[in-house]
Amino acid sequence: MKPVLDLVTKLGPARLAAMAAVTLTLIGFFAFVILRVSRPDMGVLYADLSMQDSSAVIRDLDARGIRYETRGDAGQTVLAPRGDLARLRMDLAGKGLPSQAGVGYEIFDKGDAFSSTNFVQNVNHLRALEGELARSIRAIGRVQAARVHLVMPERRLFERDREMPSAAIVLKLMGDLDAGQVRAIRHLAASSVEGLKPERVSIVDERGRLLADGARGADNEAGAGLDEKQSGMERRLRAQIEEIVAGIVGQGRARVQVAAELASNRIESRSETFDPESRVVRSSQTRNETALTGGAEGAVSVGNELPGANQQEKAPTPKDSTNKTEETTNYEISRVTKTEIVEGGRIKRLSVAVLVDGAYLPGPDGKLAYQARPAAEIERIAALVRTAVGFDKARGDQVEVVNLRFAEAPAVPEFSEPGLIQSLLMPSREDILRMVELAVLSLLTIIVLMAVVRPLLRKVLSPEPMPAGLLAGAGAAAALVGIEGAGSDMQIVPRDNPTARLVEFAKINGQVQAETVQRVVDMVRASPAETVEVLRNWIQES
Repeated sequence: MKPVLDLVTKLGPARLAAMAAVTLTLIGFFAFVILRVSRPDMGVLYADLSMQDSSAVIRDLDARGIRYETRGDAGQTVLAPRGDLARLRMDLAGKGLPSQAGVGYEIFDKGDAFSSTNFVQNVNHLRALEGELARSIRAIGRVQAARVHLVMPERRLFERDREMPSAAIVLKLMGDLDAGQVRAIRHLAASSVEGLKPERVSIVDERGRLLADGARGADNEAGAGLDEKQSGMERRLRAQIEEIVAGIVGQGRARVQVAAELASNRIESRSETFDPESRVVRSSQTRNETALTGGAEGAVSVGNELPGANQQEKAPTPKDSTNKTEETTNYEISRVTKTEIVEGGRIKRLSVAVLVDGAYLPGPDGKLAYQARPAAEIERIAALVRTAVGFDKARGDQVEVVNLRFAEAPAVPEFSEPGLIQSLLMPSREDILRMVELAVLSLLTIIVLMAVVRPLLRKVLSPEPMPAGLLAGAGAAAALVGIEGAGSDMQIVPRDNPTARLVEFAKINGQVQAETVQRVVDMVRASPAETVEVLRNWIQES
């Protein structure tokens, strides 16, 4: 241990502290690299889970011994190793997780159907139907969670006493649903339940807003459909006008408002027209009759019929002949029957208002100056708008295009790199983690270079200075040698020759250095303990 202790003593506290710091830094650096490399890449296993589903998934992962992470206040997002995501999802799906706080037809997989009463079976069927409907509704993009309540009346003996089923749906949304999506949810529920009609389905969101009223009748539903049609038509016309006008005045430099008045009444008309000039023979019937009549050929009596009676021959009397012809022709008169039904929702009148901004041109001072648009340009814009909306003057349509200055001036466009600048201003989560990792690695590299490499290079490249004791001993020896040499054969260098003086001084300096080194060696051999103590003090001082 003595060489080790001597080495530690020679190094001193400062170098030991520096070496310990460097060692700890390197250990931390390599530990971070090993942990970063060995750490599995985490991916999202499930997101937007309820607290019940999240706790059930975490219990299953703990039982399996799989590493996981949770995000969110209540652990709505569960992360697992990315390589195991598919297997974990299949295994958890086999166990019915996540159940989304609902139950479907898998409720009939549990329990004994023979020991269950009819009431229990009906309740389970209703729960399963509600759960399956909720799962189907959650498949819609903006629906985060759904809950369905079905009211299924009992079957009555008579059909006239039968009550219609109804449904109530509560939605938790991520955004807003448009009218088409609400209508799709109502028809989905109505198509899944026997006897349920779409107008009997009520939909409410998590903020208490009534998205669909199931208490209104068919007439109110038709009125609501007319309002949706009017709103859709106004949006479509507004988008068409903005697209045309923006191509002329610039994006965002026009404001368009469209008011469409639709007819809500339904018109049904029937007409039947006869054309007397257009006749067609439908049927023709001809009948001929011929009749022949004449006088009596003999009287019929009892005497004439008796045997032996005398038959008197009489002369024939003339006969009458009658001919009768009857012809019947039936004609069909052509007629036109026309039934015309005009549904509600046709356009009665359109009112369009277009506000356009003026032009901004650079002025003498380099700033943008407002300039009104000429009347001819405004008229051409109005003509384009009238053509786009199908302007009908007889219908009473109105189109107004006005040029006024907007309150806010257009922003001066600045050149920017869309790719690099956008990625730097809006980095993703992966980009942030990658930048943090690069920053840590760079910092550790700088620390290693400054704490290890730099001192070693400085130690190697810098010349080792002569200790102060050696310099003092060399000076003293030089003085002694100079004194002794003065009385010997040493020649006195004349002051007049500088070159000779420098040569002699070099010779004397060499002799002095050689004698000084020899004296130091003799002193070290004579007293090694004191020499070690002196060297140790020098090392500590340096």
